Amino acid sequence: MTAIRGARERARREVTAAIKNEARAQLAAEGAAKLSLRAVARELGMASSALYRYFPSRDDLLTALIIDAYDMVGEAAERALAAAPPSRPPLERWLAVCHAVREWALAHPHEYALIYGSPIPGYAAPASTVGPASRVALTLITVIADTHARGDLAPPAGGHPGEMVTADLARMIPADAAPALVEAWNALFGLISFELFGHFHGVVRDPGEFLTRTMTARAGDVGLPGAGPDKP
Repeated sequence: MTAIRGARERARREVTAAIKNEARAQLAAEGAAKLSLRAVARELGMASSALYRYFPSRDDLLTALIIDAYDMVGEAAERALAAAPPSRPPLERWLAVCHAVREWALAHPHEYALIYGSPIPGYAAPASTVGPASRVALTLITVIADTHARGDLAPPAGGHPGEMVTADLARMIPADAAPALVEAWNALFGLISFELFGHFHGVVRDPGEFLTRTMTARAGDVGLPGAGPDKP
């Protein structure tokens, strides 16, 4: 009985993976708004009723793809941070995360567009996406928290008062550094989105270097040592 159950679970994982892969192909070809369970089933040679046993609705499939994408970029950020342990300079760790996110986005443009592009009409992301969506931010928070724990975090350079962020974030890092972190997080994905969606064409010569300099300045705003607008 255990062997039969194991075989069924493996088969279910394989079919689920095939459904997701075909759905990603549709995202690349048509965009998220046109994702269709019937079209996915047709391409896989499945009956629609069979596919519904895996994903009861289009939104369930979208949610699965969104969580996968968040987990993928989160894992890229976490691997970069793990390769730059706390013994390394904080700015080096910070930039390692930023560039890992950019590299993932350039390698997976359709998955990036799914989570950071235009909202999908009629779709509302459930609470199950919040944890995966937080993974990149948590790596940046870790750099700040580790720096603060060593007593090396400088007072943030201006910005908004700490009262503007939630208590949950203020408990993770110094409250006065939290608004600057939110600004840096926004800047990171703004830069990547502009590059990926073609808005830097004819404007920025080297988007990678531009990201380095911008995120170095944002690191200075947060209070990381060795960072600031005058740093290379």
